[in-house]
Amino acid sequence: GANALTHDTTGFFYVAVGSGALASNTTGDFNMAIGTEALTNNNASFNLAIGFRVAYLNTTGRHLTGIGAAALRNNTTASFNTAIGADALRENTVGEQNTAIGAEALSNNDQGGNNTATGFRALLNNVDGSSNTATGLEALYSNTIGHSNTANGLSALVSNITGVQNTADGRAALYFNTTGSSNTANGVGALEFNSTGSDNTAIGRSAGFNITGSGNVCIGEGVFGVAGVDDRTYIRNVNTLAQTFSPGVNDYVTVRLTDGRIGHTQVVSSRRYKEDIKPLAVASHALYALKPVSYRLRKEFDPTQALGFGLIAEEVEKVNGDLVYRNDKGQVESVRYEMVNAMLLSEFLKEHKKVEEQQTNITQLNSKMATQAAIIAQQQKGMEALTAQLKEQAAQIQKVSAHLELSEAAPLTAVNGP
Repeated sequence: GANALTHDTTGFFYVAVGSGALASNTTGDFNMAIGTEALTNNNASFNLAIGFRVAYLNTTGRHLTGIGAAALRNNTTASFNTAIGADALRENTVGEQNTAIGAEALSNNDQGGNNTATGFRALLNNVDGSSNTATGLEALYSNTIGHSNTANGLSALVSNITGVQNTADGRAALYFNTTGSSNTANGVGALEFNSTGSDNTAIGRSAGFNITGSGNVCIGEGVFGVAGVDDRTYIRNVNTLAQTFSPGVNDYVTVRLTDGRIGHTQVVSSRRYKEDIKPLAVASHALYALKPVSYRLRKEFDPTQALGFGLIAEEVEKVNGDLVYRNDKGQVESVRYEMVNAMLLSEFLKEHKKVEEQQTNITQLNSKMATQAAIIAQQQKGMEALTAQLKEQAAQIQKVSAHLELSEAAPLTAVNGP
């Protein structure tokens, strides 16, 4: 082609096909330029350029591979770059060890190095962010200086600008993330609306969809989480009945100590889930042999060593082995407080029944006493009436006696006639 290899002096093992291809090369070796103005300004070695103005401005960059119109067009001194696709790594000047596959992939990269972009417009706006991997259409599209990010999937981490050390696997995973860092999202739409939150982990389709805070974990398809909160964990299936029942109180997540399985203390109060049902009767008397203590956990388990109250599992085992949990080694680990609570309820109801019976007896006694009091009151009234009658009779007797005394005391008087 016109002006192809026009300035070559000592270079060898090269191919130049197209107007201006390798036009400025003088000493570069092992180069191949196919396309108008491909490697026009090149004077380095081990470069491959196929397409219009591929690596057009390159002067000393080595081990370059550019395939597609304007791929690596502005590369000047950077080496070990690969650009396959129209405008791939077009603006790169000094960034090295980049791989861009797809039209406009890493198109605006300037100084960033060790990036891999596979897909249309993947890492399109990256300027000097390094060690990023973007696979998928527009993956990490908006990234400028963020580094050490991995985005696999259509529009994964598409809005990221400065966030670092994020991993997004799945279409639209971490879609709106801009400055958040150290997030991990695996699944279509995982952590989609997180923008500035960091240290979040979401696994499953749409997992963490609502998360905007930091330090959250969402595991399972459709486990959306809650916006504006930090350091929360949401796991699918731990709040359903679709697993082996664990007897106890509702709405508690449990960990089976023998194998680490996460479960849930489901609603198992219904008779249809149970068999061999018997009253506790004397079984709950074991409570009276338990010895509650105060304690502080060792510092390796609780640095604050806050004061606690409870039971010692080994002591409880001596009273009733059914009241303790064991680990995968068969060692006593913790107390089954839900069973202790049931025993407490049994003893409370027994005492309550006694109190009710005593109250009934007291009521009956009070009734009898009230009846006796009424009888005594009636008798008292009768005695008062009798007393009044006796007093009246005594008064009458007194009058009669007085009259008789007067009659007996009166003297006989002789009357003399004139």
